[in-house]
Amino acid sequence: MFRRSSAGGKAQDSEAAQSEEAPAKARPAAEAGKGRPTPKRREAERGRYQSITGGTSGARGGARGAPVDKNAARTERSRRYEAMKRGEDWALGPRDRGPARKLARDWVDSHRRPSEYYMYVLIVLLVALLSRNKTLNTYVSPLVLVLIVVIVIDAYFIRRALSKLVAERLPGESARGLTVYAVMRALQIRRFRVPAPRVKPGDKI
Repeated sequence: MFRRSSAGGKAQDSEAAQSEEAPAKARPAAEAGKGRPTPKRREAERGRYQSITGGTSGARGGARGAPVDKNAARTERSRRYEAMKRGEDWALGPRDRGPARKLARDWVDSHRRPSEYYMYVLIVLLVALLSRNKTLNTYVSPLVLVLIVVIVIDAYFIRRALSKLVAERLPGESARGLTVYAVMRALQIRRFRVPAPRVKPGDKI
């Protein structure tokens, strides 16, 4: 009787052990160890990365306050542009700021330079090219060469005059990049210059 019961007990113990091990074997190793499935890589990275500002991309409008008023933004841009055209310092970009740049603008605007007619001549040359007239096209290349020479010579005189003027009016002020700035302004049509000219040709500055 004792043998039979011990054998039966062993059989029951083995069956219980197998029933307990069965779910553990059926589950993956990572899930069996942690008690939960391993998250996918996409889900893990979604929780790992955040926006630089600390918010999520979907909550930008609410996190920063009220939605942007397009009319107010348009009005502000228009106000800033008008102030920039008037030459107000707070509205000028880094390229136009500084007393040397202001002096260069006034000097260029107070003179009639050959470079001022560059855009008009360029339009005429473009029309000549589009016309496909052989007689006109023969004059295009020489005119382009003459135009380049005139601009180079005018740039030399602008550089010499501005260097002397800055040394007299603004001693110690850096004139770096001033020649290119003045030449680019001189190449623009007067009515389209920004900031707008404060002086007329022939005025003393």
